[in-house]
Amino acid sequence: MSRLGSQRVREIVFVVVGATTPVGILAVNGSAFVMQHLDKFQVGIAVCALVSGLSLNGLTAWAALSRAERFAPQLVAEYRAWLIAAIVAFVIVFSALGAYWTYVSMQDPRRLPNIYAVLTALWLLFLPVLMTVVDRRFKIGGAPAPSRGGVAVPVESARGERR
Repeated sequence: MSRLGSQRVREIVFVVVGATTPVGILAVNGSAFVMQHLDKFQVGIAVCALVSGLSLNGLTAWAALSRAERFAPQLVAEYRAWLIAAIVAFVIVFSALGAYWTYVSMQDPRRLPNIYAVLTALWLLFLPVLMTVVDRRFKIGGAPAPSRGGVAVPVESARGERR
């Protein structure tokens, strides 16, 4: 490594090490403030859990639907309205459950950290990750099938076969 490169790495290390303590102090004081006023933050934290669940689960569900369109375009086109309704219901129900469990787990500051709060947070993180992993396992290579208005259009290959 060149002298300039090692100096740059050293500067980055010093900045990271130097910033760790002030950031830690702010995090501890912010956490203590929230714990002292948990009853006032409880609804806000639950709303944040709802928004987080809606965004993470919604984005993952949208990706899964677009992947399903490439996997089974005729099936998705035929049942598109039902699939979207089921996906929306799934996202709303699991996001609402996560928000409710978050609200319930934050009722008593003396009982934090508790297993329910930790499990709820892990669930809110795990479900979108799990859906993304499953989505990628079914990934099909190549370009997406051409479509018009959500309906797959048959494409002829170079050999004249319809796909």
